[in-house]
Amino acid sequence: MAERRRTIGFGFDPFESQHHFLVVIPRSNDGKVIIYERFKWQEDAEVHTIDYTIDRPKVELGKYKWKLIEDALKDEFNSRLKKEKLPVGKWHIGQVPVQRLFGKEMVLLAWAIEDCDPSVIPTAIKNWLGLSPEERWWLFTMTNAASGGLNDKRGWRKAVRYALTENPVEESNRQMELFDLLIGRKIDD
Repeated sequence: MAERRRTIGFGFDPFESQHHFLVVIPRSNDGKVIIYERFKWQEDAEVHTIDYTIDRPKVELGKYKWKLIEDALKDEFNSRLKKEKLPVGKWHIGQVPVQRLFGKEMVLLAWAIEDCDPSVIPTAIKNWLGLSPEERWWLFTMTNAASGGLNDKRGWRKAVRYALTENPVEESNRQMELFDLLIGRKIDD
């Protein structure tokens, strides 16, 4: 029988790569969930110290909005972890590490909903799920390069919000239409 790799949170293996995302979930209901991109893991630390010189806050969500997306994120990531025969993850109060590629996908969805009305979050989730992981990685990379900071809510970041929250598309054409919308190509009727 194959030995299971040791992972933490959602697929994060600090011995494979120290690059990860850290989700900080507050105890209070009126607190903010903050997602950091990090490049260093503090082995044996129960609570990781955020070093603002190298750790990058990517997005901040109210706890209510986080609660609306956390199950979709958990289900998507755990489904893929199970296929790889890796331990599944769960969200909990405190700090939850997320493997870097999952983190990119998670931040993309969080960027899409950070400034939207909560009523359109189900549309954002549906459209996000309609994209392949590779498309999510690409969209994260493009958005991150242009407007990836905590308060950079313009350009690509705004386009991601519109594409995922205000563009409910038919199942069969979802991926191509979202891609076309984001890169500014005219969509054929």
